[in-house]
Amino acid sequence: MIRVLVVDDHPVVRDGVSATLATAPGVEVVGEAADGPQAVRMTAALQPDVVVMDLRMPGGGGVDAVRAMKERGLAAAVLVLTTYDTDSATIAAIEAGAAGYLLKDASAETLIDAVRATAAGETVLSPAIATRLASHVRNPGTRARLSAREREVLRFVAKGMSNRRIANELFISEATVKTHMTHIFEKLGAVDRAAAVAAAYEQGILG
Repeated sequence: MIRVLVVDDHPVVRDGVSATLATAPGVEVVGEAADGPQAVRMTAALQPDVVVMDLRMPGGGGVDAVRAMKERGLAAAVLVLTTYDTDSATIAAIEAGAAGYLLKDASAETLIDAVRATAAGETVLSPAIATRLASHVRNPGTRARLSAREREVLRFVAKGMSNRRIANELFISEATVKTHMTHIFEKLGAVDRAAAVAAAYEQGILG
């Protein structure tokens, strides 16, 4: 069972997201929060697997909440669900430690799939966000030197594939994929899969 905390300052949105997720087999909404600080407290208390988080909330924003969760060592993966798709909002959320970024115009099916993928440790980026990251200003002079195989692995990561699926696609072991991911993180200065994908788009490695 995937345990989910829903965070949004609008009660109608919280109710809608919770109702949508409640229809999904294997998904349980364990709580709702109205702002970032409350989300951090409830995450610590409830230990959900996934936090579906809005970005801009009067009582405290999502980006600060994600940072606070990471600083406190909370294990929940954060899936940002917002109307904001600006470069600054996207990159700030991902750099803070969000595992994925989805826009509120996503379908119910897409949201449910994204929650499941996030719980499985996969990176979730909506097509609109991926496109925006790809078009972000690039500086070839700072482009990391990834090997051909590392770029190949990273392309699969950007599609939301798990290490196991990547291993099957490339006919290599899962341990080898993990080794490639370690090198990718080091070369891109990334702390997780979402940050690596964002950095790769910024640098023009993916696109």
